[in-house]
Amino acid sequence: MTFRDKVLRFFYGRYGNDQLNNAILALYVLLTIINIIKPSYTVTILTGVLLVTFFVRMLSRNIYRRQAENAKFMKIWAPAKNWLILTRDRIRDRKTHVYRKCPQCKSTLRLPRKPGVHQVACPKCRTKFGVRIK
Repeated sequence: MTFRDKVLRFFYGRYGNDQLNNAILALYVLLTIINIIKPSYTVTILTGVLLVTFFVRMLSRNIYRRQAENAKFMKIWAPAKNWLILTRDRIRDRKTHVYRKCPQCKSTLRLPRKPGVHQVACPKCRTKFGVRIK
């Protein structure tokens, strides 16, 4: 039996990696960099706890519990990620587009920056409303 076969056999039935583990690893790297710049005993302990948590989750055989943890994390992370992406796009497009919310469904619309009053139809709910762009 080769080393590769032994490794594959060891990881069979283990949970592996997911978005929560990626977030834990990213936080670990960030705190490690901060700890290098300004050493702190509490940050060192926290990075150790994060690293142990990362490996425990990755090597766990309790797949259903790890999936439930990841689902809870994604309920929090998905809206935060969408907000970050929308903010990045707003900053990038600030010279050419404006963003307005639909009064009916509250979805965000990206409109070209053309001064004046315009009639806009929301693509999601088909509500027509007026928008004033400066």
